[in-house]
Amino acid sequence: MASGGGILVGKNPTKTLAAILLLLLLAVSPLCARPAASQPLHSDPMPTRSPAAAPPPPPSSPQPKIPHAQAGGAARLRRIALGVLFGSLAGFLLSLAFLYAIRVAVLHARNAPAIARGPVSFTPQISPKSLQLALPSSRPLAHGPRGTYHKLVLDGDLTVAVKRLDTATHPDSSPLAVSKSDMRRVQRQLEVLARVRHLNVMGLKAYVREPDRLSLVYDFVPGGSLEDVMKRVRSQQLSLDWDTRNRIAAGVARGLRYLHFECSPRILHCNLKPSNVMLEEGFEPVLADCGVARLFDSGSADPESSGSLYTAPECYQSGRYTDKCDVYGFGMILGILLTGRDPTDPFFSGESGRGSLARWLCHVQHSGEAKEALDSSITGEEVDEEEMLMAVRVAILCLSDSPADRPSSDELVAMITQLHSF
Repeated sequence: MASGGGILVGKNPTKTLAAILLLLLLAVSPLCARPAASQPLHSDPMPTRSPAAAPPPPPSSPQPKIPHAQAGGAARLRRIALGVLFGSLAGFLLSLAFLYAIRVAVLHARNAPAIARGPVSFTPQISPKSLQLALPSSRPLAHGPRGTYHKLVLDGDLTVAVKRLDTATHPDSSPLAVSKSDMRRVQRQLEVLARVRHLNVMGLKAYVREPDRLSLVYDFVPGGSLEDVMKRVRSQQLSLDWDTRNRIAAGVARGLRYLHFECSPRILHCNLKPSNVMLEEGFEPVLADCGVARLFDSGSADPESSGSLYTAPECYQSGRYTDKCDVYGFGMILGILLTGRDPTDPFFSGESGRGSLARWLCHVQHSGEAKEALDSSITGEEVDEEEMLMAVRVAILCLSDSPADRPSSDELVAMITQLHSF
């Protein structure tokens, strides 16, 4: 136990403060007690005697009189002294508790992490200085609602992807022009993203905080995104069989399971869609942009920014994002892999009134025509078709309007990996 400023500070500040308050209660409790009255209660029977039967006292031996006034005055003085004593003790203990609370607050403020300025690197491969110098030479790759992706070469041999979040893009919800507490919250979330270590999840390598933007640095994936690959498939520039598509779906599910069940604190993707699924060599999927949407808002979802086609319906009602919202986004990705169709295709918004990919899959499943929804370029073998029809049911389950009806990401991994057993 160390002392500072006359106040004892233990290893556990909460227990120390509780002990002080307990002493205070013990000191004050005697004040609440009152001495019992010497007079009989109204409910007690009073002894009565007849005046005639009472013998007169002998004149030769008078009884001594009890000085009631002196006894009552001494008792009052004793109570006043005790009140002053215990009141002084209570005031002293309250002062100790108040000063201790101030000391704890000061120590907490001193131990709060400093707000990082400039480049921050989480890997020895990236030098903060070289990153700062190379940022102006980055080449834009793609533009999204949350910022732009750039390609950057560091020290002549290391290629990284940089996502720039500009203040001008989101002036009302930027993680830059906020209070110091919000800046520390963003910094803590970035540190959580930097601890990600999984084959199917892209971890944060570094970041640069500037007055007008926040730049996030990731590994560069030359294979592009699932959205790019599916565009090439639809234009018949690339062929993607069912085994490869199933492997992509299984990798996405494993990445979600890691974020939801193996990270501490757990991470919600908050923006799961084909453009945020990068494909490594051999079409191994890697989830990108994980948790970036929560840098802007710590507890709610922004349906417009994450893409309404991939946003769970409850996000429009409550504005809260849960792991089941990520599962809804997975259902959309699985539906795209099975049908080969783009959710923005006029096929879903034409006169046929199909509404959306999710509604159309439910319709063909209930009408017994689920086979007609499969991509014609991967159909033909009965075994594969049976697996794909089972996968259609999994997609429909993930796209349920009720979050309670959707499986967890842990259950998804088992469902997808067991498709070959059906």
